Amino acid sequence: MDSKGPSLYAQPGSSADMNRSVEENSLVDGPLISPDALHSAISREFQTVPTPCHAGVLSLLHVVYVVLSVCVAVLCVLKFGQEDMCMSILGSTSGGDAIVLGKVCLWVLVLVFTGCMQHHHNKVRSRGYLRFYRQTQRLKHVPFTIHSAGNVLLLILLASKLSLTVRTYMLLSVLGVELLVAVPCLLYYSVKVMKFNRDRAAPDVSQEEFSYPYSVTSLPTETGFRGASSLEEVVEKQADLIEYLKQHNSLLSKRLLNLTAQH
Repeated sequence: MDSKGPSLYAQPGSSADMNRSVEENSLVDGPLISPDALHSAISREFQTVPTPCHAGVLSLLHVVYVVLSVCVAVLCVLKFGQEDMCMSILGSTSGGDAIVLGKVCLWVLVLVFTGCMQHHHNKVRSRGYLRFYRQTQRLKHVPFTIHSAGNVLLLILLASKLSLTVRTYMLLSVLGVELLVAVPCLLYYSVKVMKFNRDRAAPDVSQEEFSYPYSVTSLPTETGFRGASSLEEVVEKQADLIEYLKQHNSLLSKRLLNLTAQH
């Protein structure tokens, strides 16, 4: 009789604890957002990178500049019988000065384009696409480096005491090398960015999550060093994880509000 006594009486707060436990279990066992639904929601919020159009315009201007420079060098600097036409077009400006001024304007355009690229790639990085950011990190600086090196060679040629003919041919050679290196780099960059825009992939952390079975242990939670990973790489991974979790929580909040409105 006495052994059954304690079981007949519930201790204070046991009913509330039981109700809370039931509610927590119901929340845990409730329907979760499928990874496919989350991926589709993130894909709808994907923002394309508009720099391929800018790279195409810059490449076209580069080709036009080199063609006009060759024409000016042949007709106005080397003076193959077209002095009157050069005077009517350039006025008091010499052909060599016109080529140099055009080179300065082209370099300014490349500088503006590089800044525009950096701005858009920083936005891509903040949205969690660190892999794409690393793949194009060096590539987007190549055109500016090439044109800056060409400016240095141009200054050396202008300061040299070579004959006008030799200097003109060397100048055209520098402009030709710039064209053959910078334009293919811009085209290759444009192809990579267009592929990125066409794929409309989820952020890197989301892709890692979808490549494994959905579970708590499969979430990217690396916080330390592993192998040859550097401190910068770990910090970037953590930044990517934080950005992904912000998006994830935002989508979960919207889903919860929709479910609440339905009930």
